[in-house]
Amino acid sequence: MLNSSSHQITSSEQLEALFDTVGAASIKKEVPYIHPHYRALIEASPFAVLATRGLDGLDASPRGDAPGFIVVEDEKTLLLPERRGNNRVDSLRNILFDPQVGLLFLIPGIGETLRVNGSATISVDPALLDRLAVDGKPPKCVLRIAVDTVYFQCARAIIRSQLWQRAGTDIAPNIPSPGSILAALTNAEVDGQKYDSELPARQRATLY
Repeated sequence: MLNSSSHQITSSEQLEALFDTVGAASIKKEVPYIHPHYRALIEASPFAVLATRGLDGLDASPRGDAPGFIVVEDEKTLLLPERRGNNRVDSLRNILFDPQVGLLFLIPGIGETLRVNGSATISVDPALLDRLAVDGKPPKCVLRIAVDTVYFQCARAIIRSQLWQRAGTDIAPNIPSPGSILAALTNAEVDGQKYDSELPARQRATLY
């Protein structure tokens, strides 16, 4: 059996030796506030991934709504409304344990993504909930995120993945449905076909 430990990277020096020198642009693009250009990216984004760390480990959770659903309150503050979901509230529990969060913003058709790191608090201020309501339905709560660092990520990952080019391809037939996954994981305790047939209406009824 091969001993893989001799091939492990265990120091910063070993890691840095694998890669080229960091370009000046990659350093200068990071700022500790929301620059107007970065604000434009946030306000154009309908989708973000929220990363948190809790007692049980790490979590990355999708967040999405109309473009600009994450509100730029000022150059150091973001407001993220917590809409209806599966009620697991993994991200929110994690924030109670460790307020540090990361956000990755995506814009359909755009190669560059935006990364924001900061710390979050959970607010149920009635005025804030009313302000961020959709169709008269307020969010459950709002994450107030104090921004530490902001920078754009180059498009290489999007280009390699052909993410936006693949968006219109017909891959659904090869992907297991939510119901079939649940049926398999529960030994058919969950009726997968029934779950799938009811899911679209349930999602439409509980978006907000």
